Amino acid sequence: MLLTALSAVVATSCVVASARRLAWAVAPTPLDPGLLGRALAANGPGAAAKLRAAVAADPTLAWEEALFAAEAEPRSEGMDAAIGEQLTDYEWLAGRWSRAPRVCASVSTSAGFFLATIAVLQGMQVSGDDPVAFPSAVLFRALDALAIGIAGTAFCGAVHIRARRLVAARWSSLDALVERLRAEGRERENRPNRQKAEPG
Repeated sequence: MLLTALSAVVATSCVVASARRLAWAVAPTPLDPGLLGRALAANGPGAAAKLRAAVAADPTLAWEEALFAAEAEPRSEGMDAAIGEQLTDYEWLAGRWSRAPRVCASVSTSAGFFLATIAVLQGMQVSGDDPVAFPSAVLFRALDALAIGIAGTAFCGAVHIRARRLVAARWSSLDALVERLRAEGRERENRPNRQKAEPG
């Protein structure tokens, strides 16, 4: 019973760590880049300034505020550099504990096999040289420990696959958002030049 409980403790710890990774993959930043991109598209020219003012009012949206502040840089070179810095920060945010599910899957399986082996060895000591006397209860305890470890592994593996897909989708949305921000920033930069070129 103790070995089964130990396997459950290890598997549960692995599941919790993998769930933490999944949560960061689902929402590395408070607002979905796809949502921000759709808001930019729906509000037309000047939408970036409106969104910048909106996110600045919420202290939990520090990354979003920094991204829109980067768009407000007066020159395109400065804007590109500032946006690149925010993309680097996003990469770190989205990559937190990225290896945790794989490591936890290995740990959960290894712990299950290890504790199951211990249970079998204990049963062999009880039965001595007579294989018929091997207690079936010990075998079931070994299988319980192994099954729990494998269950933990299955969950962690599923989280790893799901997290990779979520992060890839988020990056795609972020790329579209950044392109919109860059386009609006360059449009703002070129506007005074066009106005000077127009006859008075």
